[in-house]
Amino acid sequence: MEIGLVTLLRAAWIAGILPILIVSIPSSRLSSFREVLLGFAKRGKIMQSSSCKFTVPQRFFCHFYAVAVVWTTILAVATWFYAYRMVPLVSEPLDYSTIASHLTGGSHIFSLNNSRSTIVRDRYRVWQSVFLLLLMEVQVLRRFLETIYVFKYSPSARMHVFGYLTGLFFYTAAPLSLCCTFAPEVLEFVENWVAEFIVKGRNRMPITEIDWWGLANPLLKLRWYSWIGLAIFLWGWIHQQRCHAILGSLRENTVHADEYVIPRGDWFEYVSSPHYLAEIVIYGGFVVACGGADLTIWLLFGFVVANLAFAAAETQKWYRLKFDNYPSNRFAIIPFVY
Repeated sequence: MEIGLVTLLRAAWIAGILPILIVSIPSSRLSSFREVLLGFAKRGKIMQSSSCKFTVPQRFFCHFYAVAVVWTTILAVATWFYAYRMVPLVSEPLDYSTIASHLTGGSHIFSLNNSRSTIVRDRYRVWQSVFLLLLMEVQVLRRFLETIYVFKYSPSARMHVFGYLTGLFFYTAAPLSLCCTFAPEVLEFVENWVAEFIVKGRNRMPITEIDWWGLANPLLKLRWYSWIGLAIFLWGWIHQQRCHAILGSLRENTVHADEYVIPRGDWFEYVSSPHYLAEIVIYGGFVVACGGADLTIWLLFGFVVANLAFAAAETQKWYRLKFDNYPSNRFAIIPFVY
């Protein structure tokens, strides 16, 4: 089951990346495929107001983050409790059963040492997953609040239903990708706990005393790269919040609901879609925080980069067609590069 889940998620991210890479090839034979993909990806200002077939209001963006907040919270709490009860991150000797199993199997002392290092590494990876899920929780909670209090979506703003379903999938699969290696064990742990609760009842369940310091202390023992990843995450998080505030204020300052102006300030001085750039930085923080050792998170990051670069190119094109005085020195998404 573990292999199946990880493989399924990796295949899903690859399936999402490949079409974008294909349409990026400069070939006239791919123009039709490119137009189809653009039709699915367009939303808001870059979608023609007359294109209402198979679309939903853009304000449905809040559905993505409502799902993400609930789902990420469930995963974070379950994984955190599993890590606290089953894999405490403390320096302690191997238990007698582990040693005995190696002795009875005739294992060499180096094999025992390798087993010990594997156990310690797996413990770090479980708590690393908790750490990543907490960062994701901070991200999706802010995005959810922004869709309610910051963005004022135009009544005419639409997005394709395929893009809507893709967003729901993304915010279900992305949090799961941060903990997919241990998700089957966490699920089994939760199922056993629920089954015990049903059989014994609340009054007969053993009283669990939670050591709140013990619940948080293992997170402080994570490796140095986790803290560098946190710094990168916060850098992108802060700038995305600022850029979203700028975009939200533009809508408040316009006379007509469908009027657009050139956004200025913060990373908008360098690129046309700095909120997309900040998103890339945020997910780059996830890659660094896991030590760059998880292929699933790398593929998640690859999908984010490919998807947002594709969307940013269309946004850049729209801005230049819309405004004759649009700053010529602004790149689409990567300063001085693209």
